[in-house]
Amino acid sequence: MDQKTFSILLEKYLGGNISQEEVNNLLDSLEDDSMRQQWETAIGGILADQAQPRRQKRPLMPYAAAAAILTLLVSGILYFTQRHEPAPKPLATQQAHTITPGGNKAILTLADGSQITLDSATNGAIAHQGNVQVIKLNNGQLAYKTDKNSSSESHYNSLITPRGGQFMIILPDGSKVWLNAATSLRYPTTFTGNTREVQLAGEAYFEIAQNAQQPFVVKVNNLEVKVLGTHFNIMGYPDEKSIQTTLLQGAVQVQHNTAAVRLSPGQQARLQDGNMTIKKDVDVEEIIAWKNGYFHFNHETLQGVMRQISRWYDVEVIYEGAVPEREFGGKIERNNSLNDVLKILELSNVHYKIKERKIIITS
Repeated sequence: MDQKTFSILLEKYLGGNISQEEVNNLLDSLEDDSMRQQWETAIGGILADQAQPRRQKRPLMPYAAAAAILTLLVSGILYFTQRHEPAPKPLATQQAHTITPGGNKAILTLADGSQITLDSATNGAIAHQGNVQVIKLNNGQLAYKTDKNSSSESHYNSLITPRGGQFMIILPDGSKVWLNAATSLRYPTTFTGNTREVQLAGEAYFEIAQNAQQPFVVKVNNLEVKVLGTHFNIMGYPDEKSIQTTLLQGAVQVQHNTAAVRLSPGQQARLQDGNMTIKKDVDVEEIIAWKNGYFHFNHETLQGVMRQISRWYDVEVIYEGAVPEREFGGKIERNNSLNDVLKILELSNVHYKIKERKIIITS
C-alpha cells in the first residue's frame, strides 16, 4: 500500500466512515514496519510501538501517549465492528464461530447444599432459609430479606461465579459486593456476633454498610481485611503473584499473621511471598475497570493480559515457544467478542491461533 492510499484510509478510519474491506486493508498495513512508521507520522509521532519486545534497542515514545493512541485505536475498531455490516470473516487460524464475552452468571449454594443457577432463575423469591428470604431482583442482582420479628438463626451460603461470569449481591446488612469471574464468596444469611465476616477467593469490589459496633471482615486465604464502612477491591486469584487490597474510600486494616497495615484512599496493600508492602497513588480506575465493564492495562505483561482474557472469556491460554516480552496499555470494553480483542493484540505483533476454546500464542 502506498502512502497516499494509506493517508486516505487513515482519514476515513478516524472519521468513522470506512468500509469493511478498507479497514481490513488498514489493519493489515499496520503490521508492516514501513506502514507503521507512516501511521506514527500521520498522527503527529505520538504512537509508540507499545508492545515491542524489550530486547529491541530503538527508543520508545512516551508510554502515556502510546496508551492514549491504543485506546483510540481500540475504540475506532470497535466502533466500526458494531456499526458496519457484514461482520469480518474469521481468520483462517480462528474457529468459525465467535467466542462471546462473559455476563451475569453465578451459582448460589444454600445451607443444605442445594444449588440454584442464578442466570436462569426467575426473578423474585427463589429460596427460604429459616427467617431469611433469598430474592433475585429485576436487575439480576441477589438480595436477602430478613423477618426481624423472627429468631436470628444464621445459615451459610456461597455465591460462585464461573469463568466468564460476574454477579452482584446485596448482603443481609445492606453491603454490596460485585464478584468478578472465577470468584467465590461465602457469607452468613444473617450477621450475628461481634463481626460481619465473609470469605473470598478470586476478586470482588465491596461497598460496605457502616456499622461501628460490628466491623466487616474479609478473609482471603491467610489475609484478613477489616473495615467499618468503606469502598475497596480485593484481588486474590491463585494464579496471580500477589493478593492486592486497594482502597477507594474510607479506611481498612489489612493483616497477615502479625503484620498489619492501615490504608488510606488511593493506596494498595500487596501480599507476595509472605511479605506485605504498600503502593501509594494507585490508579483506582484501572483496579475497578472490570466492575465498570472494561479491561484497563497499564504496563501490563502479555501473560497478565491473557490471564484476564482467559477468565472473562472462559478460554485456555497456551504458549508455544518463548513468551514474548511485551507491555500493553489502553482500554478495551469487556462486552466485545474475543475475536475483536485478539485483533487488537494482533496489531502489536502478538501471533495466535484459536482451536475450540484454546488460544495458542506463538512466537
